[in-house]
Amino acid sequence: MKDDRPTTLLPRRYTIAGIRQETPAVRRYVLDGALDAGPGQFVMAWLPGIDEKPFSLMAADPVTLAVAGVGRFTEALAQREVGDPLWVRGPFGSGFATREVTGRGERMLLVGGGYGAAPLAYLARQAVDAGKTIGVVIAAREKGLLLLVDYFNELGCRVWTCTDDGSDGHCMLADAAAALALDAEPADGIYACGPAPMLDAIERLARERGVPAQLSREAYMRCGIGVCGSCTCGDQLVCLDGPVFESRQGAMLA
Repeated sequence: MKDDRPTTLLPRRYTIAGIRQETPAVRRYVLDGALDAGPGQFVMAWLPGIDEKPFSLMAADPVTLAVAGVGRFTEALAQREVGDPLWVRGPFGSGFATREVTGRGERMLLVGGGYGAAPLAYLARQAVDAGKTIGVVIAAREKGLLLLVDYFNELGCRVWTCTDDGSDGHCMLADAAAALALDAEPADGIYACGPAPMLDAIERLARERGVPAQLSREAYMRCGIGVCGSCTCGDQLVCLDGPVFESRQGAMLA
């Protein structure tokens, strides 16, 4: 019998083509195929008999995931090697408004907190290819947890780092570092991904500065397609209405 379900709902088998340790907690997994997906969208990665978890895309061609070791699934994935299979379904969700990247606005400020730098790497690559000027703030608790600093530097972005303990860059939170970055290089838009308190602070900053912003919000997800309701955010679902949301100040998607 023919299966008429959208192909995004069906897991596709990939092979792990490369693994790189980015930080003590995060590994980069490069798979042997591509997806038609934009920056900010996510996929559900599946290990049969173990679990299925959502991950933002660090790249779509080839599919690249930055995975932090935080549970049963990621512990099992850490035991896999190059040549082993990994199943992926997706892409899902609304990503960053790519016409803003390739259209109006020449200067972009990206703000990544913790693991949030991963989807911003995809956005930065696309924006650099479109000739945009990119500033990036990368925030973490300490120096060893700063993610993808070298990657953004190699793209030619201007990078600011900040750590809670002052072990690298500025000793301050991400929103304070973003304010410094805006003082140095005013931006036409802010694009952020990270923990909810950080995103709330970035949204306040965007309103204060009159700069439109897009915020990629994290949430616990089980299905990725709006069925389980586990990722409720107010009256919206992160998996369907997000994970990227507009700042209430701006109209970047209008």
